[in-house]
Amino acid sequence: MIGRVLTVAGSDSGGGAGIQADLKTITALGGFGMSAITALTAQNTLGVFGVEAVSPAFVRQQIQVVLRDLGADCCKSGMLANAAVVHALADELQDYPELPFVLDPVMVSTSGSVLLDPEAVDAVMTRLLPRALVVTPNIPEAEVMTGHVITDLDGMRSAARVLQDKGAGAVLLKGGHLRGDELEDLLVFPEGHEIVLRGERIKTRHTHGTGCTLASAIATGVAQGMGLEAAVRRGNRYLRLALLCAPGLGQGHGPVDHGVTIRPEWHQS
Repeated sequence: MIGRVLTVAGSDSGGGAGIQADLKTITALGGFGMSAITALTAQNTLGVFGVEAVSPAFVRQQIQVVLRDLGADCCKSGMLANAAVVHALADELQDYPELPFVLDPVMVSTSGSVLLDPEAVDAVMTRLLPRALVVTPNIPEAEVMTGHVITDLDGMRSAARVLQDKGAGAVLLKGGHLRGDELEDLLVFPEGHEIVLRGERIKTRHTHGTGCTLASAIATGVAQGMGLEAAVRRGNRYLRLALLCAPGLGQGHGPVDHGVTIRPEWHQS
């Protein structure tokens, strides 16, 4: 199953995150990527220097023409720019209640630039969070979404429960912002079952676009018929390999290598 993935996100002129990272990831994992662009950004590895949002009506039109013709097996969202764009996506998803949806709540860039205003955060929480098969926040995003300070794995568990109380289905809370040589990501299912994904921290400054990459990898697995746990595990392995093979580009937070080849058996796990 090739897996059709529609990504609704912003464009990264530097090529390491956003729509560009999404489409590279989907292709690398054997899926077919389609896009609805929400914003144009002028950015590189040093930061975001300019943002121009696409009109909500045009975002909606992009989604409509893709789904009506090509269809999709999973939809994934990233940077949504403002509340009006969030509502445009949510309105379109209402017409496809069976379409799996992966929510990457992009709010702050790796360099610290704010990418989502407070009104849009509220719209994400009320319109998109309850619709998502899985939401994939990092620690700063989860703190914004829950109002909790997260300093350890127990704090991650508490935040995941809060997100589920607010309507989330599964929660993949990424622990990369916590200290320590071991990295812990927490996957909590709607019924409360949890999995902790542990791995040695990869010491590198080339981490631009890791959130986009992981969410797109998960969406591709879901689109290909994998269960959520299997899609998350394969996505995690793909991202780790992409980090290890980062090409070392740029003066700041450089991109990972989206072109890495994963082992055939990973597609079945």
